[in-house]
Amino acid sequence: MAARDGGGLAVRVRLTPKSGRDGVDGLKTLSDGSVVIAARVRAVPDKNAANRALEAVLAKHFALPKSAVGISSGHTARLKTVRLDGDPATLEAALADLPKL
Repeated sequence: MAARDGGGLAVRVRLTPKSGRDGVDGLKTLSDGSVVIAARVRAVPDKNAANRALEAVLAKHFALPKSAVGISSGHTARLKTVRLDGDPATLEAALADLPKL
């Protein structure tokens, strides 16, 4: 789910756009057994709006500046790889605190 990547972590996220609220729901196990962060945003997946909203939600949740969060892959897919720049140990601890869905 999370891999150390230099000065941060690369995490997998399943995004639900056009939701009723913005937020991180927790850790979700997919049908293939992989674990991802389940997140939702109110923005529609048009003109990169949902991706920008996801970056803002993750930055707020992990107490990072917006510039420290960036989508590495999956720009047009629901499953994305997102890079979080920060102390890997602190970020891993924050991931461990997420509820399991």
